[in-house]
Amino acid sequence: MVAAWFLWQTSVPADLVLPKVDPTVGVDRRVLDEAEDYERFLRWTFVGSQLAALVVLVLYAWRGARLTRESAAGRIGTGMLLGMLGLALVWLSQLPFELLKLWWQRRHDLWRSGYLEWFFESWLSLGAEFLFVCVFLVTTMALAAVLRQTWWLAAVPVFVGLALLFAFVYPYLVDGRPAPENLRRDAVVFAHRQHMKPVKVEVEDWSDFTTIPNAYATGVGPSRRIFLWDTLLDGRFDERELRVVLAHELGHHSRNHIWKSVAWYALLLLPLLGGVAWLTSRRGGIYTPRAVPLALLAVLAGGLLLQPVDNAFSRRHEAEADWVALETTRDPDAARRLFRGFTRDALEDPTPPGWAYAALATHPSVQERIELATAWERRHRGG
Repeated sequence: MVAAWFLWQTSVPADLVLPKVDPTVGVDRRVLDEAEDYERFLRWTFVGSQLAALVVLVLYAWRGARLTRESAAGRIGTGMLLGMLGLALVWLSQLPFELLKLWWQRRHDLWRSGYLEWFFESWLSLGAEFLFVCVFLVTTMALAAVLRQTWWLAAVPVFVGLALLFAFVYPYLVDGRPAPENLRRDAVVFAHRQHMKPVKVEVEDWSDFTTIPNAYATGVGPSRRIFLWDTLLDGRFDERELRVVLAHELGHHSRNHIWKSVAWYALLLLPLLGGVAWLTSRRGGIYTPRAVPLALLAVLAGGLLLQPVDNAFSRRHEAEADWVALETTRDPDAARRLFRGFTRDALEDPTPPGWAYAALATHPSVQERIELATAWERRHRGG
């Protein structure tokens, strides 16, 4: 809890009061209606998909243990087979909802790739998830063979180490190209203002697949990068708005958000894996293959319970990155235009309902981001 308290702190002033601002100013009413309709459908699609996954895993946890009698693959091999079968059943249960999501995005002109391309990508994604499940089960079942009921305490540093390795390697796996020269120059200037070494800025080509604008910071140490989707550079956002995006992403690096996110991941793993250990103890613990279906259910249910806490932590970091961007660019007008552009170009609901905000939102709402920009302006300019 002490570690969580330290990780929760940000450079946004604790006494900052956000003024009430109308986020719809300058946005066409039809666009606002479309954004609300668009996100409402996606919210309920998500709820349906998670309920379907829970039902599938409850049934699998109830009946799946019987399959261990017919396996000759050994203890860990049987556990991996049960894990992959459970994941395949969940994947099948998600297909109708993912198809609905794709249809909805294509209907609103936010996604361009076809259904066949989507299915191929979904199949590749399933392969990556199979690999993750195998690593998870090999690690936990091997540790349980030695530590039995306390395996979950030893598993946390193992998974944290893997998360750090992935964070380091990921930027090298992205097919990026150098950003325009003016943005690279700005990145050097902004890095100096944020008291850090320059970070490479690259462009990732997504315009063949989507019109949604996006950017993200990734990597640790020498692998640190900022990736801008080329959908940001198609003329819908002016140079000042792009500078805000760039300063925001640099803020994630200068405030060590990726390192902090890994530390937060470690804190959340403790109750999650502890819950898995407690629940699977009813079937002999994760050491035994017949506990694997129950472990999958525990991971999904525990992840859903912890998701609002994780989202709240992510929103704290995103708000801090917004604040750092304002301190760096000193351009609240461009920030407000950028945030309103997310409603116009990504159909982001500026004022989502509270339950959806808590359960799904990893970023502050458009309204909150505009209010933060206005609060910064008033604090620094006496407005």
